[in-house]
Amino acid sequence: MSYENILVHAENAIATITINRPKKLNALNSKTIHELHDAFKALDADDTTKVIILTGSGDKAFVAGADISEFAHFSVEEGGVLAAKGQELLFDFVQNLGTPVIAAVNGFALGGGLELAMAAHFRIASDNAKMGLPEVSLGVIPGYGGTQRLPQLVGKGKAMEMIMTAGMIDAQEAKACGLVNHVTTPEELLDLANKIASKIMRNSLVAIRGAIKAVNANFEDGVNGYNVEIEEFGNCFGTEDFKEGTTAFLEKRKAAFPGGNSFKRR
Repeated sequence: MSYENILVHAENAIATITINRPKKLNALNSKTIHELHDAFKALDADDTTKVIILTGSGDKAFVAGADISEFAHFSVEEGGVLAAKGQELLFDFVQNLGTPVIAAVNGFALGGGLELAMAAHFRIASDNAKMGLPEVSLGVIPGYGGTQRLPQLVGKGKAMEMIMTAGMIDAQEAKACGLVNHVTTPEELLDLANKIASKIMRNSLVAIRGAIKAVNANFEDGVNGYNVEIEEFGNCFGTEDFKEGTTAFLEKRKAAFPGGNSFKRR
């Protein structure tokens, strides 16, 4: 599948999606959001893809925000549809994807860019990264999940300060407050992402998919995360990965998990 605003490269079961609008600092417009949705959906359905890395092209920005020119003159109704559709197509979609997604934040991750990084399952950053939600400086609030995911990651007080001041934090502060897991040089960022992806791939991706679902359930209103954990735990007992994992443990050898995407579509 060919795309206009993103690049997709797959190697050794790791797929890298690169948002490729460097002249716009990789800002998210409608077409890019749709292309990202299509790419994530296709990779999640692909048996050969075990982990997805998401990054931005160039050395200045992961994603510098949403493309404001697209919605500067929207009505109240159009604004609501914009947020709802964006969350459905991309941000919620990525968060609930069963294939692990690592955001490799290079440079600026602002507004919709930070919201996209937060939708990934976890984040690493280059030491020149800057992150923030500057929407209130434009007379609007974060609309792609920022008011929900940022407090979950950094706590209510820190999130309120970041949103209200519209300020940016650097990579080290982001790590200190739990927004990113690791900080490295720009040159080593993708190498680190691939190293972590390789560690993930040694484990049961069937079990990881269930774990993602259980962890996310804790943050859903009206859902008992413990019950989801119990259900997903039980489901694991019916998988070939469970049989292989327990057998390998008892035989004192490394497991060779069969994996597969049948669990993805159950």
